[in-house]
Amino acid sequence: MAAVATRNTDDRAGHPLIVIPARMASTRLPGKPLADIGGVPMIVQVWRRAMEAGVGRVVVAAAEAEIADAVHAAGGEAVLTDPGLPSGSDRVWQAVCDVDPEGHHGIVLNVQGDLPTLDPALIRTAYEALIRPGADISTLAAEIVLEDERTNPNVVKAVVAFVGASRDGLRLARALYFTRATAPWGEGPLYHHIGLYGYRREALARFVGLPPSPLEKREKLEQLRALEAGMTIEVALVDTVPLGVDTPADLEKARAALSRRPMQ
Repeated sequence: MAAVATRNTDDRAGHPLIVIPARMASTRLPGKPLADIGGVPMIVQVWRRAMEAGVGRVVVAAAEAEIADAVHAAGGEAVLTDPGLPSGSDRVWQAVCDVDPEGHHGIVLNVQGDLPTLDPALIRTAYEALIRPGADISTLAAEIVLEDERTNPNVVKAVVAFVGASRDGLRLARALYFTRATAPWGEGPLYHHIGLYGYRREALARFVGLPPSPLEKREKLEQLRALEAGMTIEVALVDTVPLGVDTPADLEKARAALSRRPMQ
């Protein structure tokens, strides 16, 4: 698949790699990567959304062989990773090292394995936000429109200030903080952080090599490790929050949503 054009001077930015970390362990929905959605495992639906983005090579980083087998059966690429790794980011980095040891891919996009209804355009947006000069990491946020989400600690807020006109069709801002609290204080919009990330390869290598940071451990938000280490995170404003499948109820919502999706 041809990679999208890039304006970055690093040639490797034109060869992004999408990695989807997945593991069977889930307290609220055990075995969820293999949950049936539309006649195929959920991980295959996520792989399809990543392929539809048209950004580049897609690899599933599977903690268990049954996940890799399901992806291979669908015609996808998957690698096995250590099931004892502490996070999805570590799983992504191990997969990158396995499939690209010589470093041809200069950008890595981390797409969570529980987003079967993900709009592929969001992956492209994360890529476009990252190739601007100065960003180590990119991610996404959407304005909160439901009142109860403003105070819900399970809805992570990105503390950013989107000001001025869009650049090349994107509204971008540098992340100042991420929190489970209602922030910032005062009148104005709050932004729901979407856990889809782009990394420059060197930034990902540095990030996974850092120990968990104090604010990361306090808020239980991994991205704070990067901010505490002085890394820059570019946030792109989007208008939709993808459905993450964490519970049986979420799974039924995903099944209903994809049942209405036009056939490709």
